[in-house]
Amino acid sequence: QVQLVESGGGLVQAGGSLRLSCAASGRAYAMGWFRQGPGEDRKFVAAITGSGGGTSYADSVKGRFTISRDNAKNTVYLQMNSLKPEDTAVYYCAARLSGMISTIAERYDYWGQGTQVTVSS
Repeated sequence: QVQLVESGGGLVQAGGSLRLSCAASGRAYAMGWFRQGPGEDRKFVAAITGSGGGTSYADSVKGRFTISRDNAKNTVYLQMNSLKPEDTAVYYCAARLSGMISTIAERYDYWGQGTQVTVSS
């Protein structure tokens, strides 16, 4: 069983930055970040392999967001720069007991409780 705890969300002005963290209680392999805006389905944001050597990003965040991990701390990060109002959502961390990245939420085995990110214009 893997427990995930996100932190780092908050309110920021457009153009600003936030860094989300996801602390895992146990070893996980591939990790991902998803987000869900009001009235929307949960959408893929970014993912990283267990080793940290491979990453994937949604087109909407490429060049602005960076996913990384510190396996010594069992923690994954999402650095978000140049934030836009359309980035406003609840951000969820997810863990997959597989070394392969997936952009599909149903392929992740564990989920955090989510952290709110609000970007004001």
